[in-house]
Amino acid sequence: MGQYQPAELKRYNPEAIARHYRYRPWLAWGRLLKIIWSFAGFIVSLKWDEWQNQVEQNKGKRAIQLRQLLTRLGPTFIKVGQALSTRPDLIRKDFLEELVKLQDQLPPFDNAIAYAIIEKELDCAISDVYSELSPNPVAAASLGQVYRGRLISGEEVAVKVQRPNLHPILALDLYLMRWAASWLAPWLPLNLGHDLTLIVDEFGTKLFEEIDYINEGRNAEKFANNFRNDPQVKVPAIYWRCSSNHVLTLEWINGFKLTDTQSIRAAGLDPEVIIQIGVTSGLRQLLEFGFFHADPHPGNLFAMPDGRMAYIDFGMMDQLEEITKETLVDALVHLVNKDYLDLATDFVNLGFLTPDTNICPIVPALEAVLGDAIGKNVGDFNFKTITDEFSELMYEYPFRVPAKFALIIRSLVTQEGIALSLNPNFKIVEVGYPYIARRLLTGESPQLRRRLLNVLFKDGKFQWQRLENLIAIARTDGSFDVLPTAQMGLQYLLSEEGKFLRRQLVLALTEDDRLHTQEVQRLWELVKDDIKPNRIFDVAIGFLTNLSRESVAAIVPSATTLVNFDNFPSAIGR
Repeated sequence: MGQYQPAELKRYNPEAIARHYRYRPWLAWGRLLKIIWSFAGFIVSLKWDEWQNQVEQNKGKRAIQLRQLLTRLGPTFIKVGQALSTRPDLIRKDFLEELVKLQDQLPPFDNAIAYAIIEKELDCAISDVYSELSPNPVAAASLGQVYRGRLISGEEVAVKVQRPNLHPILALDLYLMRWAASWLAPWLPLNLGHDLTLIVDEFGTKLFEEIDYINEGRNAEKFANNFRNDPQVKVPAIYWRCSSNHVLTLEWINGFKLTDTQSIRAAGLDPEVIIQIGVTSGLRQLLEFGFFHADPHPGNLFAMPDGRMAYIDFGMMDQLEEITKETLVDALVHLVNKDYLDLATDFVNLGFLTPDTNICPIVPALEAVLGDAIGKNVGDFNFKTITDEFSELMYEYPFRVPAKFALIIRSLVTQEGIALSLNPNFKIVEVGYPYIARRLLTGESPQLRRRLLNVLFKDGKFQWQRLENLIAIARTDGSFDVLPTAQMGLQYLLSEEGKFLRRQLVLALTEDDRLHTQEVQRLWELVKDDIKPNRIFDVAIGFLTNLSRESVAAIVPSATTLVNFDNFPSAIGR
């Protein structure tokens, strides 16, 4: 019958899992009844508190009850609790304080079993590999527990040991979740339930990848390579000779959980700086590398004493295609610039709307809902507001959440939730949009340069206000320097790739064959505060040094064709 063999199957296969439990319905029904009974008891307890007017008196007790309930139900439900633990704006404080314990304070499994797994997986005695190994785990999470040790060669390490029998536990829960999704989807409004089973499958795929420690080690090395030139991000080294599918040995990280603001401040660190590192690194993962951490809860992120932020868990990762990264940049820029027609097109390209959807009636709805959500100030934007407001559109228009984006949304709201726990007034765009603006202005890749052109030109006309907005927003990032950006812009303008931009700029600066000097003055006003005489000389020398004869010749035909240079003196005199 080709039945599902949990111990042998390394990749998530919903069809094989369904075949397995179709012939063992008693296992599925037994688990389902346990889940329903557990939550029913908790809901009755909450209602009883309301009837007896004891909500305040028993709220601490109920928070503990919820944490214990999720712990008893196992890894799948612990993952749900971990996600909720990062949302102080969704979960009341007493529940939040208990759910945070699900990140690394779960009951460990027996040490003797863990030590036996290490020796079996590494095929040698523990003393042959580690000179020291803590007698008890220093942390216990949903899928494994961590011991602190030292290799024979002297390096201090963390040793992750996977919980036994995870495959059948996860497989059964995913089977029930997929079954529930198929039944719930038709009852949800419009297309809210569309692809709900695909979202479960995406989660299941990533969960099975997470329990393959060899895969996690490869993810860690790929992640480290992406951030190799970033001095603010730390990724632990992997010791492959001491690792396997169920045991992972990696460099020990000394640091503080991002939610431990007291320790962070005591170490002389600024939580605001840590927030900026976290958000910027998260955006780089999504928009620059396309390889992102899909489970960035506080148990996986640490502030180090030297000011760096460390990632320590790479089990749940995902990869975005290049076109998806570019479209995400487009969507964020269109959202902040309130270009709702273009934003609706972005939703089609990203899969939130089908290609045959008539977007005309959707555009005013986007403007009505998202315009209020963003507000007059770009800093008023946050993902919680957007997701709340956007949910209204799901009831009226055929939006759907593509399976791929379920993890992206989770990653974004989790990172925002962590930042909110450090600073309740945090606005993600105050950090994120300057990063996007800076990347567009520096344009280090052809794709980003094309995105900048899409931002700066609309209907063939140069949008000065957008350039002003980009420069103003980018300046809020202390690392942004307008002069090197201007130098790169000039080099691009004189290149073969910049031929279109040259033509558009000259057209934008001319009218009736005369150059509008007030437009040049407007551009000067944008940058004059950043200009220092000695720096002008440095930039000019650097620019001229990189200027080739071909690039000079490239601009002349365009300029002489589009501008009547006989009128140029009179244009300057205007």
